[in-house]
Amino acid sequence: MKRIDQNIIEVPVEAGMRIPGRILAREGIQIEQGALRQLKDACRLPGVVEVWGMPDIHQGFGVPIGCVAALDGYVVPAAVGYDINCGMRLLTTPLPIKEVDTKALAQRIHHFIPLGEGKHNVALNDDDFTIAIEQGVSGLFHLGKKNHLVWEFWGDEEEQGVLARIEDRGSMAGDASAVSRRAFERGKDQLATLGGGNHFIELQEVQRVFNKKLADRFGIFEGQFTMMIHSGSRGFGHQVGDDYMKLARKWDEAQGGCQPNSQLCFLPLESKEGRNYLSAMNCAANFAFCNRQLMAVLVKGALRQILGELAIRLIYDVTHNIAKYEQHRGRLLLVHRKGATRAFGPERMKGTMFADTGQPVLIPGSMGTASYLLAGKDGSELTLSSVNHGAGRVMSRTEAAGKKRRPGAISDDEFAQSMEGIYLICEDRRAIKEEAPQAYKDIDLVIESVTKAGLAEPVARMIPKAVLKG
Repeated sequence: MKRIDQNIIEVPVEAGMRIPGRILAREGIQIEQGALRQLKDACRLPGVVEVWGMPDIHQGFGVPIGCVAALDGYVVPAAVGYDINCGMRLLTTPLPIKEVDTKALAQRIHHFIPLGEGKHNVALNDDDFTIAIEQGVSGLFHLGKKNHLVWEFWGDEEEQGVLARIEDRGSMAGDASAVSRRAFERGKDQLATLGGGNHFIELQEVQRVFNKKLADRFGIFEGQFTMMIHSGSRGFGHQVGDDYMKLARKWDEAQGGCQPNSQLCFLPLESKEGRNYLSAMNCAANFAFCNRQLMAVLVKGALRQILGELAIRLIYDVTHNIAKYEQHRGRLLLVHRKGATRAFGPERMKGTMFADTGQPVLIPGSMGTASYLLAGKDGSELTLSSVNHGAGRVMSRTEAAGKKRRPGAISDDEFAQSMEGIYLICEDRRAIKEEAPQAYKDIDLVIESVTKAGLAEPVARMIPKAVLKG
């Protein structure tokens, strides 16, 4: 690797690479060899135009998590991943944190939202589920039978400007006919569930405001009580990803085998398979938008049950596992973001309510460290209008928590110390150390890589007071 400047590292072309890669990372950011190998493989894909590693880069499946790859003519299911449209949502209240019993609220939210893998909550019939996955959040306004508590909490505010505060207005062009029956069955009763792994609901305090003008514009103030939701497309999206990764491997075998690695198969966009993947991926993205929307309604319902009627505002909802057509470098490219967040500056947000600020960008740390609200800047064009999606792992899950009789790298005492002062609800206490703060990079250093490079403007830093995990 060759450092270009204090923010950017270049990965020079070597055998089979069509282009050099670049990594956004200041000194002190750890880059593991497995992630570097996968980034080089992304640079070997056909039709590849540009590849970036984000400062949270770490080894994933096919390509690193924290990877942005722009291609012309091809789609790569593994460069989106299994948890399609895993993303973030930030809600604010007018309350200072000192007026909120975060423990009681976390317990009430837990009563409404199932945590962990394989859980079920809001069930839809086939017709209503088809509407949800083809239309996204806007489709939720037009469902038929409504037999769940979430609809009792559903208020007029859900139809007043919420779509403008969701990336792509919470809807991508989905076609349910491209989705397998297995995926359909896995998804139709899983809406409003959190999932496991690194997904969370956090009750937070705004610890610091960096840019008061932007903070005022977003309705953010120091000491404020905010809530953040991190979840994706659950078993539905996983099945869609699995179905089309298998299909891409079969297509590759029929062509004689030309993928950069065994996980990194691709499909031509002109093929029926490629078009169907985009349609199915969009359905999974719509599921995830609906999933976060319904969880937000339940969170708001829980808060109002305890504290009465009050204004609860959506700042923004962003995705960080997706492929989309965007204009870059004078060309229409399919930009794959895996573990990376779109960060459009004011120029690209023209015609929206964020034309004067840039897109709100939500970047969590880990359950014991800070999360950030930023605003995209026009300088993000450098990295295909993208930034990281989180802190990024420095330990594998097994390394952090241990396995069977092998102890993990993080002791129980170290874990307890890192979570001091934070009320934790988790579904699987045996696996919770996989998500320990020590297993992740320093979020402040990661954010510095983004802000010093001029990609986004820091607005506020939030710290967790209560965390719900799978």
